[in-house]
Amino acid sequence: MLEENNNITKEDIKKIADAVVDALENKKGHDIEILDITGSSLADYFVLCTGNSNTQIKALADEVEFKLREDFNLEVRSSEGFDTREWILLDYGDVIVHIFSKDAREFYQLERLWAK
Repeated sequence: MLEENNNITKEDIKKIADAVVDALENKKGHDIEILDITGSSLADYFVLCTGNSNTQIKALADEVEFKLREDFNLEVRSSEGFDTREWILLDYGDVIVHIFSKDAREFYQLERLWAK
């Protein structure tokens, strides 16, 4: 994952998740939450956020991509949802960002699904 490909440590991965939160707060995202899913085969952290509109959801995703490129020289591995902007997913390996509309967040309930 991130640390395997870029010599990034577990501490760096947490810093990346925290930088995602900063980027989302900068664009006024709501209900931002970091889920520690260490031990799963998917990632170490999910960062969840809710946007107020399709335009804001895209702006939130763009800000995350900009911040991680500028601060960590990281490019998103894959992304989904830019066409509908109801739920944008940005995959950075050990950090996966989910930016939802309010309705999509209530429907998928990832916090409940990943509760430990």
